[in-house]
Amino acid sequence: MTTIPKPRQPILKTSLPGPKTAAIMERDSKHLSTSYMRPYPFVPDHGEGVWLTDVDGNTMLDFFAGIAVSTTGHAHPHVVKAVQEQITKFAHVCLTDYPQEITTSLAERLIAHVEKPGEKWRAFFGNSGAEAVEAAVKLARNHTGRTHIISTLGSFHGRTYGAITLTGSKTKYKRGFGPLLPGVSHVPYPNPFRPPLGSDAQFCGDAVLDHIKLLFTTVIPADEVAAIIIEPMQGEGGYIIPPMGFLKKLRGLCDQHGILLIFDEVQSGMGRTGKMFSFQQFEEYGGVQPDIITIAKGIASGMPISAMLAKESVMTWPVGSHGSTFGGNPVAAAAAHATLDLLEGVVKHPGCGSDLMTNAAQVGDYILSELRQMQTEFPFLGDVRGKGLFIGMEFVKPDGSPDGKLRDAASMAMFERGLLNLDCGESVIRISPPLTLTREEAQTGLEIMREALRGLGE
Repeated sequence: MTTIPKPRQPILKTSLPGPKTAAIMERDSKHLSTSYMRPYPFVPDHGEGVWLTDVDGNTMLDFFAGIAVSTTGHAHPHVVKAVQEQITKFAHVCLTDYPQEITTSLAERLIAHVEKPGEKWRAFFGNSGAEAVEAAVKLARNHTGRTHIISTLGSFHGRTYGAITLTGSKTKYKRGFGPLLPGVSHVPYPNPFRPPLGSDAQFCGDAVLDHIKLLFTTVIPADEVAAIIIEPMQGEGGYIIPPMGFLKKLRGLCDQHGILLIFDEVQSGMGRTGKMFSFQQFEEYGGVQPDIITIAKGIASGMPISAMLAKESVMTWPVGSHGSTFGGNPVAAAAAHATLDLLEGVVKHPGCGSDLMTNAAQVGDYILSELRQMQTEFPFLGDVRGKGLFIGMEFVKPDGSPDGKLRDAASMAMFERGLLNLDCGESVIRISPPLTLTREEAQTGLEIMREALRGLGE
């Protein structure tokens, strides 16, 4: 394995955007879909580790990893080798029709992280998080014979018709696309920083559960609910961690009424929080096991593949009832295997000294500690929260309300200083870098953040 370069500072050779970037963005604006967002003038050319270089030669520190996708960083040698070796064998056969060892063993590896004694699981492979969510909803309805699905406000589950119906974060995702999937309701997400339903940080989880119970007696018959889908740690809604004990109580409510519990781990899974899946962070508080798990984003370090894991007792749909032409593509599966090698520590990443999940936990703790120190200097940082390298920093006005404008200004100031980042929620900047991020690289990013925040008042 080649040696990953030592940490370095961003290198800005031109003003942003540079001339080549500006030219490509102009062409992009003329020929690509009007639905694409372009928050920053950046056109990547190549990357290595946590660094991305644009077409003008500007090298940026990557603190968003393609929205929590590039788990092992850019062009990781172990992932590149796995992809190269597989593509020389075969690139496609169609898993729906023909079994393949590379996907069978991938299913076994993923299942090993959730299966408990006396419990068997199975896997279905797709191409994206939205496909995994669509499969989960289809399976839940087919298995239970029920139709209704409950999701949460602030959630993001994808942009296909079923997935976007479940999404509860922004109306722009739905405006003009109706009618959407019938039989879907939304309830608040238990946000300790902004407790819903007149509750407080300690009891916001109980307030949400009481709200669901009220719906069962007034609006939605519980025996018509097939599943409740929830992000164990909410991503797009603001990188929110629910109060301890909430997921266990939600599991109990589902069991009481024969409702399946689906955990959407698309953004928070694959080692990002320091555990393989974010719901496993709650195990010491009386952990909970879902019936279905959706996985994508970080599973294959940028290659398109997703998985829906389900208990064998739940995966009862008949042969031919669901499939995917490209789902479980062998080249993407090879990248997923290589990613798991690094997450599990089967292969060591130079500079980390441990598996990438442990590295995410340790470097994440350091970042959180430093950001909480920043809160004493910058009172507009109303909240800093997270687990591992799943971190959100929320900007607030003096009265404590969300300050989206200040967040946007801070985000652009960081970008202009060489830090790639991305917003979420009403006023949050998410920190979701590759899990290969070292403490030294994290320190570089934090210094850029501090400089940017100080510049907001100038």
